[in-house]
Amino acid sequence: MLTAHTLKVLQSLDRKKFRQKYNLFLVEGNKTIKEIPGSRYRIQQLYSVDPSELKIADTKVTAISEKELRRISFLQNPKDSVAVCEIIKPQMKSNVPVQLVLDGIQDPGNLGTIIRLADWFGIEQIICSEDTADYYNPKVIQSSMGSFLRVNIVYTDLQNYFKSSERAVIGTDMEGESIYSFQFPTEFDLVLGNEGNGIRPETEAILTDKITIPRMGKSRATESLNVSMAAGIILGQIFSK
Repeated sequence: MLTAHTLKVLQSLDRKKFRQKYNLFLVEGNKTIKEIPGSRYRIQQLYSVDPSELKIADTKVTAISEKELRRISFLQNPKDSVAVCEIIKPQMKSNVPVQLVLDGIQDPGNLGTIIRLADWFGIEQIICSEDTADYYNPKVIQSSMGSFLRVNIVYTDLQNYFKSSERAVIGTDMEGESIYSFQFPTEFDLVLGNEGNGIRPETEAILTDKITIPRMGKSRATESLNVSMAAGIILGQIFSK
């Protein structure tokens, strides 16, 4: 049975300040949990309604009731198990051919989907502005479907980063060149902006190229695409060549 203190700590991990305080975050679901031992993350505690389903070396599985699972889960329909993992601070990698740079992405679902897309297309690193959503947010972890285990995600001051980089910086803009005619270089950063405001003016000033996804519909009524949807379309075009 979970103690009152343990419940309080686990329930608080939906908020960034408590994740930072305890240096912990949650991963839910057997499928993703089973992938953790092969990653750089360490499981501190593991709780399951059916411990026999989880065979992880050197990791004790604590049996809990379905009621207790519902109390510690952040899902509307809780799964089978919850892993309490230790937060790490990834170091920025160099010599990554294609990187995503996120300039103020706020929606956890969008961030999780973008991480999943990066993993799908083999993009090893995502660089985030300091105000981008926290990727240890339970909604980000869940929507990434385990991809957070394989993509290096770094938070930094983007202006300082760009000053020290000589890479091409390509950003999305409604007035940019069509992604279907643009010739992407072999090494570059692809910048994706905030859901409501797009790329910040100071970031836009650094762009070496601007691209857009042309609208094909006759009505031309749709103002914009969801940022994660746009990322998927652009990445599909980049890697089709």
